[in-house]
Amino acid sequence: QVQLVESGGGLVQAGGSLRLSCAASGIRFSINSMGWYRQAPGKQRELVARISSDGSTNYADSVKGRFTISRDNGKNTVYLQMNSLKPEDTAVYYCNTNNYLKDYWGKGTLVTVSS
Repeated sequence: QVQLVESGGGLVQAGGSLRLSCAASGIRFSINSMGWYRQAPGKQRELVARISSDGSTNYADSVKGRFTISRDNGKNTVYLQMNSLKPEDTAVYYCNTNNYLKDYWGKGTLVTVSS
């Protein structure tokens, strides 16, 4: 079965950095597009960044220039490097993929940015 396991969240001061990881299993990772989403309290889940199988990326306007998504096909892992963090980046961050037309989600990792 498909499993996505996030790690790397935590508490950081504004201006700091964190790197999130998502380990995937049960899929042909190298051909799957992978994404990071986030959901802040009282808000809808939103796309943060996505990376396709060919390495092309897209980002939410709010994180462009600060966040970088990357993938290691040998480790079946996708990363989200987050720099210059802001309090408004506080959210639960979820890993996502679509496999055979079905969406899969990890359980999420909490990122808290203090001012």
